Amino acid sequence: MINPEYTDSRLLSSLLRVDLSSFINKTFNTINPGTTFQPNWHIDLIASYLERVTHGKIKRLIINIPPRSLKSICVSVAWPAWILGQDPTKRIIVACYAQTLSTKHSLDTRAVMTSKWYQELYPNTLLNKKQNLQSKFMTTKHGFRLATSVGGSITGEGGEVLIIDDPHNPTYINSTKMRNKAVEWFEQTFLTRLNDKNNGKIVLVMQRLHTEDLSGYLLKNTANVWEILKIPAIADKEYSYNLFHSCITIKPGDMLHKNRDKFKNLQIIQNELGTYNFAAQYLQSPIQKNAGLLEPNMIQYYDQYPTYIDFTVQSWDTAIKINDTNDYTVCTTWGISGQYYYLLNLFRERLSYPKLKIVVTDNITKKHHRYILIEDKASGQSLIQDLKSQGITNILPQKPKLDKVTRFTVTIPYFESGIILIPRNASWLTLLLSEITRFPYGNHDDIVDSISQFINFIRQNNTKTKVCIRTIC
Repeated sequence: MINPEYTDSRLLSSLLRVDLSSFINKTFNTINPGTTFQPNWHIDLIASYLERVTHGKIKRLIINIPPRSLKSICVSVAWPAWILGQDPTKRIIVACYAQTLSTKHSLDTRAVMTSKWYQELYPNTLLNKKQNLQSKFMTTKHGFRLATSVGGSITGEGGEVLIIDDPHNPTYINSTKMRNKAVEWFEQTFLTRLNDKNNGKIVLVMQRLHTEDLSGYLLKNTANVWEILKIPAIADKEYSYNLFHSCITIKPGDMLHKNRDKFKNLQIIQNELGTYNFAAQYLQSPIQKNAGLLEPNMIQYYDQYPTYIDFTVQSWDTAIKINDTNDYTVCTTWGISGQYYYLLNLFRERLSYPKLKIVVTDNITKKHHRYILIEDKASGQSLIQDLKSQGITNILPQKPKLDKVTRFTVTIPYFESGIILIPRNASWLTLLLSEITRFPYGNHDDIVDSISQFINFIRQNNTKTKVCIRTIC
């Protein structure tokens, strides 16, 4: 995006016509006078995706992004005005969970389109004085922007561009009936409003609220149809985004808007919302409650690093294939302090064997861990041999004798009793909780395997810590 405050009006006009990100900047300043626009890479990214939708390169787009990230200004306010400026015959329908919110976005778009700068920019896009309502205004070329609500009637209306912006009211997101109502309206009413089934465009933009919200439903049932743009407030893993001819890489722990958001403020929000609401709304990774063997309320946390550690243990569950569907290499690092086991760090990546060997060797040599646990299978066998040939003597091969579910079941009393403690503010907390609370029904179990390996090793080699398993004691 180029700053649209250039004094050269011709250059600015040319820029606004071709660069949606700059148009969003100008739109923001129009509807938020007195508020400073804060440019950021995510606005450029959203704009680039919407430009691709405009030009027919994408026909179905889902954008999942935290609240207060200008998603509605980008998608529901600026973009419709930009489209109608390019082509005043376009018909656009925009839906929100509430009519009042949908009407507000409509009024903001109309304010932009009736502004002096917009009329000078697009002199051929004029509003029809006879059809200029708050919820629907039409151009003199019979294009329009219609505002409706989820569940509302749009009989007789059709469009080339359909936008649904926050289809769920967060207050009722835990109601199965209300979630299903939004999904049914989307499928049975909203989708039928496309004038051109082959070339029409649909954009869904929302903060995630639940595993079974509209985004979750579409990702589960028709993921191959949709282009997905997921932007978390704090990256739980590495994300790579294509922006025009460059690639933006976001590292684990990086924030969406580092010049505006402070990590400590997001921590406060997380504490206020709770882990599960924060995971959905801010990290765009909703966690299914009570889906697995380990219930969320069994997990206990620590806020400060323990003052004294007796020794540390690393537990490696390795994999050497790097395709998107393959398993991850996972290492959990544990600090033993008295009877408590503090999870100090979580490593999770897909690695080729040469890279795996380098990473493990580097982890081992940087800090002295009393025990290095590596599962004695496939890639683990080669790794064990290579590390021992380098003179590393604290490698302990692990050969599990029980199935995964049984091994993890053994760990549950350690969580319940507070012997296992998880860092409350770790950048990878959501990733961890997502896997261990979904097991055995989740997509991955590599973190589970690493934890199970550690606990089963401790059980067999440590008599200090006793836990009472309720079904036995």
